[in-house]
This record gives sequence, structure tokens and C-alpha cells, in this order.
Amino acid sequence: MLLGFKTELKLNNLQRTQLLQHCGVSRHAWNWGLRLTKQILDHNQINPTEKIKFPSAIDLHKWLVALVKPECPWYYECSKSAPQEALRSLRTAWDRFFKKTSGTPNFKKRGLRDRFSLEGAIKVIGCNKIQVPRIGILKTYEQLPQFNPKSVSISRQADRWFISFRFDVEEKQSSSTSIVGVDLGVKALATLSSAEVIVGSKSYRFFEEKLSRLQWLNRHKVKGSANWKKAQIEIARLHRKIANIRSHTLHKLTTLLAKNHGTVVIEDLNVKGMMANHKLASVIADMGFHEFRRQMTYKCELYGSKLVVVDRWFPSSKTCSNCGTKKETLVLSERVFECEHCGFSIDRDLNAAINLSRVAS
Repeated sequence: MLLGFKTELKLNNLQRTQLLQHCGVSRHAWNWGLRLTKQILDHNQINPTEKIKFPSAIDLHKWLVALVKPECPWYYECSKSAPQEALRSLRTAWDRFFKKTSGTPNFKKRGLRDRFSLEGAIKVIGCNKIQVPRIGILKTYEQLPQFNPKSVSISRQADRWFISFRFDVEEKQSSSTSIVGVDLGVKALATLSSAEVIVGSKSYRFFEEKLSRLQWLNRHKVKGSANWKKAQIEIARLHRKIANIRSHTLHKLTTLLAKNHGTVVIEDLNVKGMMANHKLASVIADMGFHEFRRQMTYKCELYGSKLVVVDRWFPSSKTCSNCGTKKETLVLSERVFECEHCGFSIDRDLNAAINLSRVAS
């Protein structure tokens, strides 16, 4: 299976300038292609009898070389694959739009989610060096997989740069036969059917006051000034720290479940619907339910365990794990499940986790 790898780059000032140039070229190609494709769609709607064929990524790149590059000589200072990969990503975005799996592609703005992709002569040199087209040899802080990828993506978060690529790994076979049910919650991140409780990091809640103060201090700074740029970097650093703490907690939990259990049972949560509750939206987003599901999907495949996703309408919380009697109503404020039929009393989340584990048994 394909596994992604991402690590931070160790750069000098010249290399930082080169990466920013590549981001600019990639962003310019994306915005040019998006503007052109939107004009074609508008023309087809206004004149349905004179339909123009929607261009492919190859067509867009040919037009870019013929129309844009002669007027923008700074394109030749960067690798030719940077605008080419941007147009491929744009065509993929339009395909998702036509299939109604995502919205209309948006124009990119300088300084927001700067990234670009490269392909071609890419080679891993030694343990912590990688050679990419045009830019040359880039150093990393940690050891790289000894594999020459076909393409890489370079992105910026605050003032740090990261490189990512995919490589093939062999799938493992799990020797464990244990079954564990996992109930996600807002009080604790996860409650296992083995009665183990995993407390979430709640990183946003911990740094919320500091983040609010930084944004409050930045409200009157002149946009584009040196002080404004410093404040933006500081805010971005804090956002990155919050995301890293949350991601670290989820990675530890999902790896623990996938490696040590043969079958993991979770619920198919309607995260989008849950986020509509304005009282719980920030807590749910801070826990990272969707990211937990994403990580469990590929890690169970990687470590050879089985992931069972139970239907979202399964009454895991309302059903007594002792006698199987189902309650009619159970409000969110009731943290202890008390069965009126057999008198059994148990923690609400633990009761749901036990019921989930029995689905796969």
C-alpha cells in the first residue's frame, strides 16, 4: 500500500527564496487556469449551441506555454513541473465539482496555504538529503525513507517548510484476535470496551485565550506592514502548535488500537451534523473525530487489523450492555446509564463501547 511521509526541511535564505518563487508560479498558473475555465463554463451556459470543449490538464498547459510564459519570463526561473502540477490539480478539482463531491475551485491568495508539487529527477541522497528539480539538494531534520519518489509536495506552515511524498510499504498481518469497541466523546476522546479511557488533548481549548489575545492585539496593525507580518507569523505558529498537539494525540491512539487489536469497532458518526450544534461544535472540532476515522482506515490496513464501522443509527448508548434492553430516550446530560429493567448501572460511554465490541463478535 502507499504510505505518506512528511518532514520539515532545513533551509538557507536562498532556498527559502526559491521555494517562494515556485509557490508564486504555481499560484499564478492555478489562478490563470481557473479564470480561463470559468470563462469557458460561462460561455457554454450563455451560448449552449456554441459549446466549447472543457480543456484537459494537457490543453491548459499547452495554452500556458503559448500564451503566458512569453509574457511572464520569471516562469523560466522555476521548474516547469510546478505550473504543470498546479494545472493537474485544478483539473482534478473541476472533476470533483462535476461529480458533485466538492464545491467550485477558489482562487489562491499569496501567503495562504503556500504549496507546490514537483516531479521528475527526484533522488534521495544519504539519510537526510533529497534532490529536487531546479532547486537542488534540500536537507531534512530527520532520516528519509531510502526510496526515490516520482513526485514531491512542498508546503509552508507559518515560517517552516515541509516536504511530503508517498512510497510503497508492505502490509503486515495482525496476530491479535482481540476485539475492541471505541466510543468517541466530547468529555473524553475515546472510551474503550476494556474500560480504558483516553483523554483528549483539547489543545484549542488550552490555547484559546492566548490565540484570542494575539488576534486582538493584531486588530489595528496596518495590513502589509512589518509588525502586521510578524503578528501573522506568530498567530500561524500558535495555530500550527494546536494542530500538532491534536495530531500527535490522535496518531498515538490510532496506532495503539490498530497494532494491538485484531478488530476495531467504531461508529459512523455524522460529524457534519454534530458540528451544527453551536454549543458543541468547537469541542467536537478540537477532538478531531473525522481525522480519527481517516487515520484508523489506513492504519488498520497497514497493520493487518480489521476496521468495522457500525451504522450511525445503531443504539449503542441506549442499549443496556447487561441485559440488552433498549431505552426510549437518553439525553446527553445523563453520563451514567441506569437500566430500568435489570437495575444495571454503568458509565454511559463505557456501555456504548461494550455494545460496539459485541457487534463484531
